[in-house]
Amino acid sequence: MGSPPLVTPHSLRDALRSAANGLDASAASSGTTSEEDWDELSAAGSPVAVVATGAKKTTKTTSSSLRRELPVLKIGAGEKESQASGGRGIVLSSDDTAVRDMLQQAKASSSSSLSSWGKADGTARRGKFSDLVFTRTFSAFDRQNHAAANSPFHGFFTLFWMSVFFFVLKIGADNWKQYGSPLGNNEIMEAMFRRDLLVLLISDGVMSGMTGVSWLLQRAIKAGYMDWDRSGWVLQNLWQTAFIGAVVGLTLLRDWPWTHTVFFVMHGLVMVMKQHSYAFYNGYLSSAHKKRLLLLAKLKQLEKVSPIQSPSQTEPPVSAISTSHLAHVPSAYEYKKERRRSTSHERGAVPDTDRIAAAIGSGEPLDEEQVQVFERILKWEVDALSDELRGKSSTAARSYPNNLSLVNHYEFIVLPTLVYELEYPRSDSINWYYAAEKMVACFGVIFVMIMVSQAFILPVVMDAVRMKEAGMPLAARFAHFPGMFLELIFPFMMEYLLTWYLIWETILNFLAELTYFADRSFYDAWWNSVSWDQFARDWNRPVHNFLLRHVYHSSISAMKVDKHTATLITFFLSACVHELVMWCIFKKLRGYLLILQMCQLPLVRLSRTKWLRHRATLGNMIFWLGIFTGPSVLCSLYLIL
Repeated sequence: MGSPPLVTPHSLRDALRSAANGLDASAASSGTTSEEDWDELSAAGSPVAVVATGAKKTTKTTSSSLRRELPVLKIGAGEKESQASGGRGIVLSSDDTAVRDMLQQAKASSSSSLSSWGKADGTARRGKFSDLVFTRTFSAFDRQNHAAANSPFHGFFTLFWMSVFFFVLKIGADNWKQYGSPLGNNEIMEAMFRRDLLVLLISDGVMSGMTGVSWLLQRAIKAGYMDWDRSGWVLQNLWQTAFIGAVVGLTLLRDWPWTHTVFFVMHGLVMVMKQHSYAFYNGYLSSAHKKRLLLLAKLKQLEKVSPIQSPSQTEPPVSAISTSHLAHVPSAYEYKKERRRSTSHERGAVPDTDRIAAAIGSGEPLDEEQVQVFERILKWEVDALSDELRGKSSTAARSYPNNLSLVNHYEFIVLPTLVYELEYPRSDSINWYYAAEKMVACFGVIFVMIMVSQAFILPVVMDAVRMKEAGMPLAARFAHFPGMFLELIFPFMMEYLLTWYLIWETILNFLAELTYFADRSFYDAWWNSVSWDQFARDWNRPVHNFLLRHVYHSSISAMKVDKHTATLITFFLSACVHELVMWCIFKKLRGYLLILQMCQLPLVRLSRTKWLRHRATLGNMIFWLGIFTGPSVLCSLYLIL
């Protein structure tokens, strides 16, 4: 066939299968793995998507005979006839509008039916890290997303923003009548700009710069001053604890208003997650790099060995070593699978390569068969580890340890992602008009949020403060809870939606445009959630990806827990972080948010029962009921109790 077809990501493969077979959303995803498992699938045989021209169904195969018989739909640089398939195939670009729309719709529909943590079949991933897939995509509400622009619900999106405009216009008119200014008494804006604004910005810059300590630790590990598996990860965790402690401590020391506190603490948490991902992924690679250097040294030592003619009694004998993996192309996936196999027979079993290295280092005599087999296994392991160190990088300059540069570190710090990879999909240029549009939208949304808070939330808050200052007993204050709850429910719902849109649609897209970051899938269609685990997965993809790799999968691999315990750990850690933010705002440790978030777990179990499993509308109503009432309940509790 000439050059082999390009390997397509899992989302492209699913989209092609869905388009050719005419499957519905559930059928298209029922036999697939999750995004997070693409590393296993792609390395396990390089599946090729094959589409027969004019055929009614699509065949996915790795068989060379079928590759010769069927034309191939490839993801390439443009739309033209494929010479590799004799003119019967079509090469499509992922930038083509129709193809992109089809792929994004298929990806959205297939991902919605997958389990939030782990594989589609519910089994837990076994691996040090979960390799995530970064692709060139747009966010759902981005005007560049043609699927969203052509959505039958696009008019509701337009209506929403028109309604917001007239709503703010009415607030401004009411303020003019009452205060003589469209901004009202302007207390919130004064709190934001009255004091320490310059100190806040300088502190934020210093905080971002201090993330370089994680880079220095990785350089020290690379230089051999410390070992990641011993003191390296301990020092990294101590530094992260000190880092977030200093962030929270500064807000208390300066007695910042809640606006400054929320921004600084939230950004500090982002910096902690970035440092953790950077350090732990590079720390893992440092161990692989160290292992590779050790095996290369053993290979050189093996070259000097003169084999004996008689059978050697040195352990291990060739009969006790597995060589089945040598039939596969050495890769990071095959290496991890072989390591799991070699240690799965009994707890604490020593991998074959470690036994071989010990035999070579012992200086004991080896026979010719041992020398040949040992050499093949060591070379295979070296090549597999080299593939691991390359990761997703396309050039040697980005593979480990060449990636440990100061520029690479701070480039990751400004990218709109929390998961470190050696390389990401990048755009070709910056659309400055688009970047300006997002920046204007950012400040516009902030202005709307201030107007809504000033008109509807601040008066309720001040009434609660006056009740406490007047010494009103708790029972009397609690009698105001229903009224306070109803007064806050609609403005908080609006603030919740605007906050989400501000961060995940305007700020992250603005950063992505300036940093050439091409994967704009910062969220999925969380508004269609039928359960809380789906919401946790879809509303904040960057944080979900971080928790998936560095909490959920790391809990399974490091703590040897099952997937249910790992899910509990993940939810609990997330709830604790949210409670920390609430403590920084209210200066009260009550645990209301932590309890409500942990209540999501039994609700997730309930959504999988026979009463709710196939009732999507009812599940979505229960979800929206929680979103609608949760913020108002929380604020009312903190204000009254």
